[in-house]
Amino acid sequence: MAQSLELLLIQFLMPDNDARRQAEDQIKRLAKDPQVVPALIHHLRTAKTPNVRQLAAVLLRKKITGHWAKLNSQLRQLVKQSLIDSITMEHSPPVRRASANVVGVVAKYAVPAGEWPELLPFLFLCSQSAQEDHREVSLILFSSLTETIGDTFRPHFADLQSLLLKCLQDETSSRVRVAALKAVGSFLEFTHDASEVVRFRDFIPGILHAARQCLASGEEDVAVIAFEIFDELIESPAPLLGDSVKSIVQFSLDVCSNQTLDESTRHQAIQIISWLAKYKYNSLKKHKLVMPVLHVICPLLAESSNREDDEDLAPDRAAAEVIDTMALNLPKQVFPPVFEFASISCQNVDPKFREAAVTALGVVSEGCLDLMKSNLKPMLHIVLGSLSDLEQMVRGAASFALGQFAEHLQPEIISHYESVLPCLLNALEDASNEVKEKSYYALAAFCENMGEEILPFIDPLMGKLLAALQNNPRNLQETCMSAIGSVASAAEQAFLPYAERVLELMKNFLVLTNDEDLRSRARATELVGIVAMSVGRERMEPILPPYIEAAIAGFGLEYSELREYTHGFVSNVAEILDDGFVKYLPHVVPLAFSSCNLDDGSAIDIDESDGDENVNGFGGVSSDDEVHDEPRVRNISVRTGVLDEKAAATQALGLFALHTRSFYAPYLEETLKILVRHSGYFHEDVRLQAIIALKNILIAAHAVFQGHVDGSTKAREVLGNDKIVLLETLGSLFQTMTEDDDKEVVAQACMGIADTIKDIGFTAIEAYMPQLVDATLVLLNEQSVCQQIESDSDIDEDDTEHDEVLMDAVSDLLPAFAKSMGPHFAPILAKLFSPLMKFAKASRPPQDRTMVVATLAEVAQNMGPPIAGYVDAVMPLVLKELVSSDATNRRNAAFCVGEFCRNGGEVALKYYGDILRGLHPLFCESEPDNAVRDNAAGAVARMIMVHPEAIPLNQVLPVFLKTLPIKEDHEESTAVYSCVCNLVLSSHPEILSLVPDLVNLFAQVALSPIETSEVKSLIGRAFSHLVSMYGNQMQPIVSSLSPAHADALALLAPKS
Repeated sequence: MAQSLELLLIQFLMPDNDARRQAEDQIKRLAKDPQVVPALIHHLRTAKTPNVRQLAAVLLRKKITGHWAKLNSQLRQLVKQSLIDSITMEHSPPVRRASANVVGVVAKYAVPAGEWPELLPFLFLCSQSAQEDHREVSLILFSSLTETIGDTFRPHFADLQSLLLKCLQDETSSRVRVAALKAVGSFLEFTHDASEVVRFRDFIPGILHAARQCLASGEEDVAVIAFEIFDELIESPAPLLGDSVKSIVQFSLDVCSNQTLDESTRHQAIQIISWLAKYKYNSLKKHKLVMPVLHVICPLLAESSNREDDEDLAPDRAAAEVIDTMALNLPKQVFPPVFEFASISCQNVDPKFREAAVTALGVVSEGCLDLMKSNLKPMLHIVLGSLSDLEQMVRGAASFALGQFAEHLQPEIISHYESVLPCLLNALEDASNEVKEKSYYALAAFCENMGEEILPFIDPLMGKLLAALQNNPRNLQETCMSAIGSVASAAEQAFLPYAERVLELMKNFLVLTNDEDLRSRARATELVGIVAMSVGRERMEPILPPYIEAAIAGFGLEYSELREYTHGFVSNVAEILDDGFVKYLPHVVPLAFSSCNLDDGSAIDIDESDGDENVNGFGGVSSDDEVHDEPRVRNISVRTGVLDEKAAATQALGLFALHTRSFYAPYLEETLKILVRHSGYFHEDVRLQAIIALKNILIAAHAVFQGHVDGSTKAREVLGNDKIVLLETLGSLFQTMTEDDDKEVVAQACMGIADTIKDIGFTAIEAYMPQLVDATLVLLNEQSVCQQIESDSDIDEDDTEHDEVLMDAVSDLLPAFAKSMGPHFAPILAKLFSPLMKFAKASRPPQDRTMVVATLAEVAQNMGPPIAGYVDAVMPLVLKELVSSDATNRRNAAFCVGEFCRNGGEVALKYYGDILRGLHPLFCESEPDNAVRDNAAGAVARMIMVHPEAIPLNQVLPVFLKTLPIKEDHEESTAVYSCVCNLVLSSHPEILSLVPDLVNLFAQVALSPIETSEVKSLIGRAFSHLVSMYGNQMQPIVSSLSPAHADALALLAPKS
């Protein structure tokens, strides 16, 4: 065989295609015989030309897997020794590398079987050879062998790391450094043990040095390996980077700003910055790298891609992602340099920089929302000015930025409606369709949260929008419909004059069936639901049936987005019709079930093609071909449309149950199964809707088990009893609290439990309190899955932001417990108190401290006397909070001291002097916030009611009455006016000296449209008491009132 095979190998390498094909066929036939292995080994070692030797190695690598088991031990030994000889004695680098590839395949079988013990010592020996070729090929083999026999290296890991580190620093050979770089990447990918991974920190300087030299010599594809290694290091939870983060950032910035490099290389560098911003943002902050990063990244926003085929590699898009990620994680550090960049660039003569200026502001608006809300005026000046720029690209970016502002800077941005809406109205007339589309988006986002402020603009807005709806391409019509929906939501009943025209136009869209028109039909379906919500049940119920029929008919058109919007539409209809929706349940619930039960749409395509079967039958003679012994994953895709549809259907089921209550009984069992399953779904959007819906299911199930409808008996038979429903539902909620990795989902679970306690009562969940308390404790200790942040050594324990979404929801559980349990909550509070107080440390942000104060105030209010045991621990904190620079903190502190005084018994008395001194500034002109004053008045009222003897009423009452009536926080009215009226009814001398002030106050309360009838009844009794005491002396005082006030007061007096 050997002789004939040699001729065939030579023939295969001929330029003559016919000769090649003949040789290929003959080689394939011979390759089925195991004797091809020694024949190929012979030619690998003896053929005269390197090309033939290389081809022999390539064929050997491809065929030895199938024949290895059939070879006797003598032949196996021949193969192993010949390969080692080839690696050490071969002069041709391609042949040497091809032989190394065969070693990788043979080792996969020989090493685990103990048949090649000399391989590893040989490789170590080669790596220390004086010959560059030997060092290089040993590293190539170490790299490839990690994929097949990596576990064999574990006992030698320390020696291997030392070797790789040495080779990375090999000053005599760039080839060795490149091979070492590749080997480091392979070993890092293979290594998972944290203690082993940490040692890779020492490699960073060598990796950077090798990568820089590769770039200098034009080997960009090799330099990219450095970024892949850094990617692995950054994503590792171990603290790997240390001070090296500075070098990595500088290298990445040098690469991404170098316009001579390939876009894909630059994109890799930008991606490293992005990963650092996502996973190691505290390192960026600690090493003061945020500013240097933004100085390089922000200008990249002005650089567009040169490649139309792959926009994802565009520098401007990648830069925007980095800035967005940094803003989300480091808002305080990011906003100043971005705002400076925008302020300067908006005046640049280059329109790309003007575009970049407004794009930057739009991109950071989500992450930097708190800082931007307090700097809105100068930013709006830039964005609104750019809306009238001569260049289309700048106007388009400005309308995008304005949409982002409208989405994220609520409600503060609404106060600028007088300057924003006229500019948007002008933008709707832009010559560019792209600018128009973005302007509709901005208008939709802006109007969505408006109220009556929109009324002066509604007519010109609707005039333009209705015209645009009839005279524009489909994509503009769709964004136009979104804008109309936002206007309708804002205007509510004021939208009535336009509702009929809009609904009539929607009929044209609701009959579209062509694939390209179904997105427009989906938007129209959504808009009908929004209009229905705005104008209400009375107007809509008679005309809804044909729209509902059209929506259900559209469900059969096999378009996921249309089904998604249909679920949203019927959810809105359920909300406005309540029990009137019951007749539609048999038609729409099965549709929601079908969407919830859809296949997830994850698709994995396996490439099972034989590695030998490609263009020329052998995959060419390249020694870099990979052997595919296992099928490989070629593509993983997720149809996000299915996710959105599932989320909408899940939400719909919850709303159907909420609004039809006991009539939903026939669907409870199947719905509960779906929601429990979806509470553990892989995507957070679906989990979120499942958690919200579970709370609604509990409400419906509770109504069923109250026996309000005939069908409830059957439902009880199906479900067993309400305890089963509770067990299923609460079990899902408890599990979500501690095990879900999404903070918004966990927050929603906490809110769901708090609402369940309020709606159904404590007895419903009493049996589950131990699990609930444990879950709450995990969250307060910040040990739940969603609270596991980067384990980076640079994190400062006290350097944290207030987690508004999650911790506010967690803290709301405590007052819910206290309200339902009263004094019996005391033993549970004893467990939760210390973890809660951790958030009140001086080093925590102000929002954390006020969260603690507000929580304890409500607990005191609802738990009563047992709160006395916590007065000494809490009062120093609350007294400090009374002088906070933040109005919310002062307000909550005032409320808290009042409740602790009311329920704290004798223990609180010793703090009365300090409290009064702390409250006094809140009654002065210097206090700008009415709600703070109201809460201060409530605190003083509670103190007077429990211990009037401890209050210097002659000094306190004039100041107290002067701040009344209650102006904003009317929840304080009962406490405040009860205090005043009780003093009057008991004829307390200090209050009777203030009769003119009292009469004036009573008159204002009597005329108030906000105060309750109970409060006014109290006022009437107190006023009647004054009249009975002072008779005609009251006449001059009453006469000084305005007629309206006097009449209102007179109406109350007889009711006393």
